[in-house]
Amino acid sequence: MDATEFRREGREMVDFISDYLENIGDRLPMPNVLPGYLKEMIPDEAPTDAEPWDTIKNDIERVIMPGVTHWHSPHFHAYFPTGNSYPAILGDMLSDAIGCIGFSWASSPACTELEISMMDWLAKMLNLPKQFLFSEEGNGGGIIQGTASEATLVALLSARTTMINKLKIENPNLTQGQILDKLIAYTSDESHSSVERAALIGMVQIRALPSDENGSLRGTVLERSIQQDKEKGLIPFFLCSTLGTTSTCSFDNLSELGPLCDQHNIWMHVDAAYAGSAFICPEFRQPLNGIEHSMSFNFNPHKWLRVNFDCSAMWVKDRNLVSGAFELHPLYLKHENQGNCMPDYRHWQIPLGRRFRSLKLWFVLRMFGVKGLQEQIRKDVSLAQQFKLLVESDHRFEIIRKVTLGLVCFRLKGSNELNEMLLKKINNDRRIHLVPSKIKETYFLRFAVCASSTQASDVNYAWSVIKEICDNM
Repeated sequence: MDATEFRREGREMVDFISDYLENIGDRLPMPNVLPGYLKEMIPDEAPTDAEPWDTIKNDIERVIMPGVTHWHSPHFHAYFPTGNSYPAILGDMLSDAIGCIGFSWASSPACTELEISMMDWLAKMLNLPKQFLFSEEGNGGGIIQGTASEATLVALLSARTTMINKLKIENPNLTQGQILDKLIAYTSDESHSSVERAALIGMVQIRALPSDENGSLRGTVLERSIQQDKEKGLIPFFLCSTLGTTSTCSFDNLSELGPLCDQHNIWMHVDAAYAGSAFICPEFRQPLNGIEHSMSFNFNPHKWLRVNFDCSAMWVKDRNLVSGAFELHPLYLKHENQGNCMPDYRHWQIPLGRRFRSLKLWFVLRMFGVKGLQEQIRKDVSLAQQFKLLVESDHRFEIIRKVTLGLVCFRLKGSNELNEMLLKKINNDRRIHLVPSKIKETYFLRFAVCASSTQASDVNYAWSVIKEICDNM
């Protein structure tokens, strides 16, 4: 494919993408295929001779689309949103064309410097403490990670290295293994499974602490656990608190947890993967109170801020503590401007290579503006409240916990098995898609406002499907 053909086929692909997104509501959100479906539709080996683009293009609908879960369908209400917009797609197109691997400033200065600015833009939109900004005095700054899971792992490993270095200075006779055996991290029993996975990778113990009746981890529980573990000779070093849990979008109490972490020299990382986007709206920012006590903070613009995956924003108060956990200097990666005010982001992350992800963030923030993104979030929150009222209007159903942001947790009054049957029938019907969760042995369904195109009519449609299926059970 030469430039001339690319121009022609590129225009056709843009048309295809536009048609797909504009008419996505006409497709069932869940595919109707069985595992292994695709293997039967393509050859066992790559072609020896080149194939024409028209043949490949025709196979998109024949081979790929039957097995696609349409996350951007207004009838997709599972998990949490995944961001999408035309400006973000354009940003990814340009990033793919430039094709740089921005592991250092020298490897592509614009890649690093735009990311620095975009992370400061986002921090100011959230009204984060100035300690997290590149543009302020201090060692703070932000980086675009791939996922919130990566951010949690980076934070935990940075905290681990910081504590090991501190203890070895205090007692040079201690080995790294002796210290590792005593390190213990904390999180809530409702935090994401990626926190426990980070501890497994980091080879440290972790305790899942019980949350209260609202799903919030409170200071009294953390303080009691710290004292118990210190009496056992363990070394508390890390807390991952959550703002917007996956199951019910509940919030840990940072104002209580933060001062305890300061007191006991514990690195507090705040995971706000989904809910963080809502903090650009002043009326939804209250759970962020206490963020000034955290050492690191993360949320995913690729969930609810119209930016395509992957774009996970992470800030740290002291970038030296992060880079200190990962920093290596092979000769082939050194450059003459190393350390001259610009970060080499390879020291802040797990992989070496990185894409020019800040381009799509730049395009989105400029083309929507803060007001446009706030309107999207407020609209989705209002749709969740609409669904809540529909659930409450039917005596057969009940709401689980407080409805927060764009998520409604609900269930049929009755047994877990009854609700499992309802969910199975809903998803087998395929007109809408939901997923379940379970809190303290109570099984329930989650209704999330996911697609940016979701409107009031789509919420009414989803409820009509649920009622119809329930009526026929």
